[in-house]
Amino acid sequence: MGGVHFLEFRMSSVTNFKIQDLGLIAYQEAYQLQKQVVKEVMDGGDSRILLCEHPPVITMGRMAKEEHILFSKMELNARGIDIEYIDRGGDITLHAPGQLVVYPIFNLTAYRRDLHWYLRCLEDIVIALLADFGIVGRREPGQTGVWVDNRKAVSMGIGVKRWVCFHGVGINVNTDLNLFSYIQPCGLNVEMTSISHIIGRSVEMDQVKAKFVHHFQRVFQSREE
Repeated sequence: MGGVHFLEFRMSSVTNFKIQDLGLIAYQEAYQLQKQVVKEVMDGGDSRILLCEHPPVITMGRMAKEEHILFSKMELNARGIDIEYIDRGGDITLHAPGQLVVYPIFNLTAYRRDLHWYLRCLEDIVIALLADFGIVGRREPGQTGVWVDNRKAVSMGIGVKRWVCFHGVGINVNTDLNLFSYIQPCGLNVEMTSISHIIGRSVEMDQVKAKFVHHFQRVFQSREE
């Protein structure tokens, strides 16, 4: 795990968040860390936001179907792409370098015990982040995530245990979009896009991380009960 560092800010008198930047980290390593942090938060520990990128990996949520994997497992293995079956909502997605993955882990009781509300908050954060790059993001009725025109730029899937949320958001920043040809993203007939693809240039990942944290703080400070 390279380049790990912590930042910390106080969102309110109610909740402290630690921001941990994991850099490029294997999916399973980050998943095990998530489970550890979930336990700490349930025991009264500080909330945390994990920021990272993953080597290429396909993750299968609770609603995922095997037919949404478009290559054989042997072919994927030959390309160095693992498949992970995990305890988040949603269908199939893919993580890869150049995609910012964010795992907010905190107790929703401090805000609102409503998972649909929480997902809409995450969408608001990412729509604001995209706007910082001059990109108009939108919701798709009946779906979770953020679209730009008819392409999907951001995927979301969450888990919750005793109202402590985990898993989170995958924002395509400089992601190799060809990798999404291995799957049917989110089980939908949809093309994926990225910030760099839309604006025509590479984007500094640290800039995107800072913008996510800024908008997360702004959205959740305004919505505390």
